Amino acid sequence: MISIIVPCYNEQEALPLFHKEVTRVLQEMGESYELLLVNDGSRDSTLDVMRTLAQEDGHVVYLSFSRNFGKEAAMYAGFCNAQGDYVAVMDADLQDPPALLPKMLELLQTGEYDSVATRRVSRAGEPPVRSWFARRFYQLINKISDADIVDGARDFRLMRRSMVDAILSMSEYNRFSKGIFGWVGFRTYWLPFENVERVAGQTKWNFWGLFKYAIDGIIDFSQAPLSVASWFGIGMTFCSILAILFIVVRRLLFGDPVAGWASTICVIILIGGLQLFCLGIIGQYIAKIYLETKHRPHFIVAESNRKDAALIR
Repeated sequence: MISIIVPCYNEQEALPLFHKEVTRVLQEMGESYELLLVNDGSRDSTLDVMRTLAQEDGHVVYLSFSRNFGKEAAMYAGFCNAQGDYVAVMDADLQDPPALLPKMLELLQTGEYDSVATRRVSRAGEPPVRSWFARRFYQLINKISDADIVDGARDFRLMRRSMVDAILSMSEYNRFSKGIFGWVGFRTYWLPFENVERVAGQTKWNFWGLFKYAIDGIIDFSQAPLSVASWFGIGMTFCSILAILFIVVRRLLFGDPVAGWASTICVIILIGGLQLFCLGIIGQYIAKIYLETKHRPHFIVAESNRKDAALIR
């Protein structure tokens, strides 16, 4: 059986179109399947659409969160409730083409791969600034972390049960799925496709949201920022020693006091700024530790049409 996990946040317009298209593709494949629709605290009629689809289609299982927990929590809830031998993650806006599913399943059934992941080979329709920052992010995180993330990688992938179980074993609260997919390893085939425009509705990601998501990914999978803070400290200490020697030698040999308070203020501001920057980096890691130690649930399901669904995890 194939389980399709679909995180949804304000997707009342796109969800019926997605259900129609993915159902057509899955029925043509001739495999048994389930559609796990996860309502991530939507403020529109997404939940009503899910209820209607569940009444009309026995393959539809919906989980509705008590509030908005974020896409990562929605994906994790889907993994916890997926019952298929193969599990896929897809967006409801049809930017992840359901037509790729037969090819993905065919590749997995060869036995050569454990996961078939998708990557966009073009960013048509995306703002140039966002595309540039996205490419720089992928280059940076691959250099400073153990996560293997391909440029243009999407969350859309089809996995064997063994890989899903490995992902579930990583129960960390601060989740960055793109990094988790790469960290667990397994044999992955990257399937390229052209960028597809959203079929309906508005994107939920703005530039600031994507920037914070990128920072979370770097902190979750790399200790490099802490190393940078340490090297800043070592560098500034070395520069301070040189400055002290210069001032002492100048005073002893030439009897020339150091003139000007402006340069002194500039140095104080520079050092103070670097100290605050380094403290900010350390603070981000401490905040992540703080959230982990609370052991709060990743999600809380307020409503579902599956009686044995995992409601809190």
